[in-house]
Amino acid sequence: MRGKIILILLIMFGLIGARALYSAYSTKANAGRRGASDAPEVTVQEVKSIPIITSFEAPARVSAKYRVEVMARISGYLTKSYFKEGDFVKAGQLLFEIEPLEYKLAVQQAKGNLDNARAQLTYYEKQLARYQELVDKDYVARSDYDNMLAQRDAYRAQVALYESAYRDAQRNYSYTQVKAPVDGRIGIINVTVGNYVNAQAGYLTTINSEDPMYVTFPLDSKDYAMLNSIDGSANVNRVVEYKFSTGMLYKEKGVQDFRDNKVDETTGTITLRATFKNPHGELIQGDYGRIVIYSNNKSPAPVVPVEAVMENQEGQYLYKLDGENLPRLNYIKTTLQQDGNWVVSSGINPGDKIIVAGIQKVVSGQPVKIVDKIEAGSGIKQQQSLIDKIKGLFTKKDNKAE
Repeated sequence: MRGKIILILLIMFGLIGARALYSAYSTKANAGRRGASDAPEVTVQEVKSIPIITSFEAPARVSAKYRVEVMARISGYLTKSYFKEGDFVKAGQLLFEIEPLEYKLAVQQAKGNLDNARAQLTYYEKQLARYQELVDKDYVARSDYDNMLAQRDAYRAQVALYESAYRDAQRNYSYTQVKAPVDGRIGIINVTVGNYVNAQAGYLTTINSEDPMYVTFPLDSKDYAMLNSIDGSANVNRVVEYKFSTGMLYKEKGVQDFRDNKVDETTGTITLRATFKNPHGELIQGDYGRIVIYSNNKSPAPVVPVEAVMENQEGQYLYKLDGENLPRLNYIKTTLQQDGNWVVSSGINPGDKIIVAGIQKVVSGQPVKIVDKIEAGSGIKQQQSLIDKIKGLFTKKDNKAE
């Protein structure tokens, strides 16, 4: 009897275990079917490449072609100024006057010394000519002639010395009028009228030329190497565009016409410079912005539809399918938009498969259902179907109650 009870219990436990296993298997199978049916519908596209003009962007700084610090080249009191701060001045235009009387007197004195030496030279040249005739006829001793010749040569040297002193005095006198060395916009006056100035006192004001203007920018050495590879040479000029710090694009295009002869070891960049026309003075010395430099030749680059690209705090991204057709979040870098596509500089390659529609419900690593086209309003139809089922259940309950 006892054996029969034990056998019955074993059979019961076996049935319970089998039931549990079957229930677990059914639950898993149903979950799998539900997962497959709940997978979002997406449209997939293969990444293609097109030939484009490659561009790179970099921070930039505006600088004047000529930046001149106007200095006093002599000592004296500043007596006059002939401009207003901020004026546009021309090369050779008078800016300041340093008290000229001292230097004018020095010119007159140097001129007097020179005239006296010239007169003495003229006298001894005439005397030497007479002595030449007399010595030929033995009317004077040869030593007298030699003495006259020495006097003539001494005054020749004296004339040369006084001519140099006279030119130096004239030069110093000319420095009493401080003139603009270049065309440009004049800055703030650092030393006002009435002050004593000299070459060691610092600059009086500054002049920055305005047209053309330089824009210098550091470009990553890898990007620069790519440009050279595309264009086939480093010794070429390239078109550039300048963006103000506000993001507004400067209307004049520039030309990158200079490169430094070394790569900065700290930053890994090479300094380039572009020249821009600046007829209206919109580019200002020292301003910061951004530069866009373009290759001369076209090269193939991957492009992706604009609607396939999203953005978060870390940057732009899209969903790329892996080997199992599972979507993976993939960050990319883009350069510009062209014909409804983003041109991609890194992060994706031609031939990769990306999701271009149905992205809103995609979760990275979760299965998706790939379709040729997502029907408009399909989500609304599913919601309406669910509502109809719920209404049907309530209708059946009402019929049973009756």
